Formats: sequence, structure tokens, C-alpha cells
Amino acid sequence: MDATARIRAARWTDRDKVAALIADALHPDPLAAWLVPEATRRRRVLAEVTAIWVEHAMFYGDIHVTDDLNAAAVGFHRYRSIPPPANYRSRLADAAGDQAERFEILDGLLSARRPTEPLYHLAFLAVAPAAQRRGVGAAMLAHHRDRLDRVDLPSWTDTTGECQDVYTRYGYTPQEAIRLPEGPVITPMRRTRTAGPDPLDTVSAAGGSRARNSGV
Repeated sequence: MDATARIRAARWTDRDKVAALIADALHPDPLAAWLVPEATRRRRVLAEVTAIWVEHAMFYGDIHVTDDLNAAAVGFHRYRSIPPPANYRSRLADAAGDQAERFEILDGLLSARRPTEPLYHLAFLAVAPAAQRRGVGAAMLAHHRDRLDRVDLPSWTDTTGECQDVYTRYGYTPQEAIRLPEGPVITPMRRTRTAGPDPLDTVSAAGGSRARNSGV
């Protein structure tokens, strides 16, 4: 792990940098290509759509970042039903243009699968490409785990690709997969409080964890 990385709560002034970080981390993922097939627009659209959800988490969840803003975890407190972002459909249309429908499809599929019980929804965990493979992602997951265990809340997230193995080591179990229309497979994962060894020293690959979904 990068010993210089200190995890703190994000500030309002961090929101655009957090959105840009998530867009950079998500950009290589097949999910990003499905959401925005046009490569020249992909990063900009991802950043602008993600910014809507980052802002929403400031009001209905929390965001934690490393001091250097090389990693971020964005989540929602779904202890009860929460509203969608203000003016979401019009803001999504402005941000995504003709790809807005794909984000809406993704949002709908993920929302339909998410449990209605009180839980913490880990919407994004992202590590900047230049900071991956340094254990930063592992540190973020350990921090996230410890916070949830103090309040004894289950957690829910959605994964793609190799990220699933990392989350399994932190107590998450895969649920029934979701296949996007002519697109990649997303695996929802659920975690309940469990006792077990600290995986920080065994999962160096967690530094490569990437963002996994569009929010919701």
C-alpha cells in the first residue's frame, strides 16, 4: 500500500475531481464502451454523468477519498427510499446526449436488482490508473469495511471483470449476474458483517479496482 495515502471525507470542492477520477478509472472497462461507444466522447460523457451522482452522494450518502485524490469511494445511505437526483432526466440528456438511453437502461436494471432492505450502496470505488497496483484500492476497501462493521450494515455493490475476486476477499458474495443488452455482464455483490482475516497484505491487486456502474 502507498504509505502516504490518507483517507478522508470528501469536500464539496472535490466533487469535480472525484467525477473525473471515476471517469478515468472506468474508461478502459467494457461497461464504459457499452455506455458510450464513441471513444472520442467517452471520457467527457462519463465524467459529466458521474458528476450528477457524485453531487447526489454529497446529500444522500458519503464520499471518501485519499488526500492525493488518487482514489475515491462513493456510496449512498439507503436506510430508506431516497429520491433521484434533481432534474435527473434532463441533466442526463444534457450530459450523455444520444447515449442517455443506455444509462437509463443500466440504472433501471441495477435498481431492479438492488434489495429494498436498509443497506449501504457502494456505487463507485475508483483508483486512478497511475496509482493502481499499489494497494490503494485495498486500503479503501478496508476503510469501507471497518466503517460498515461499526454500524452493522449490509453493503451492496456492482462489479465487472476482475474486480469480483477482490470484493470476495472483503466478504462480498456474488449474486445473480445481469447481462446488458448486447453488452457486458455485471455481477451484483452483497456483504454482511463477517469475522475474518484482514486481506490488506494478501490482495495487492486491489489497487487496480475500478469504478463499476453509473450510479443509481
